[in-house]
Amino acid sequence: MTEKPQGAEPGDDSAAEEAVLKAAEEAVSGGTSEELAAAKRELAERTGDLQRLQAEYQNYRKRVERDRLTVREIAVSNILESLIPVLDDIGRAREHGEVTGGFKSVSDSLETVVAKLGLQQFGKEGEPFDPTMHEALMHSYSSDVTEDTCVQILQPGYRIGERIIRPAMVAVAEPQPGTQTTSGPDDAEKAADAEADKADGGAES
Repeated sequence: MTEKPQGAEPGDDSAAEEAVLKAAEEAVSGGTSEELAAAKRELAERTGDLQRLQAEYQNYRKRVERDRLTVREIAVSNILESLIPVLDDIGRAREHGEVTGGFKSVSDSLETVVAKLGLQQFGKEGEPFDPTMHEALMHSYSSDVTEDTCVQILQPGYRIGERIIRPAMVAVAEPQPGTQTTSGPDDAEKAADAEADKADGGAES
């Protein structure tokens, strides 16, 4: 029958733990150098295994978090895309002065919510035409522009972050042909040479 260490009370395992630790220390101290070396090697291996396990777990957590964010972004994007036709209707109603009263409150709230979720409207008259953001439905020439310019927004575009959900439908005006010719230094020299040749020809005659 195993004797209970002196001073130990029922349910108190501290004395037992101390006894086990003491026995382990005695076993190690009494072991040979080969046994100590083997124990150290095994400890190093177990430590390496634990470190690898911890690294794999951290990588797993990062992948899970990344996948969770991706799924959320896709779900939000799908919802926002389905709301774009509703936003178009609100925009047309606003142009005709029909967004009033309770409808105005609802439409303002909806636009605020989608903006908080990351949906951004773009497309303004006068901005340079960008084929990655705009889709030209109409084309004309104008002497009032110096580059391809959006002169009318037929339908606004929408994007979430850097991803274009729908390009802006626009009317584009290009510079009037012939209005962009400017005289540079070479042109001035050619004109001066022509005047000199004309003067020399008049003197010879």
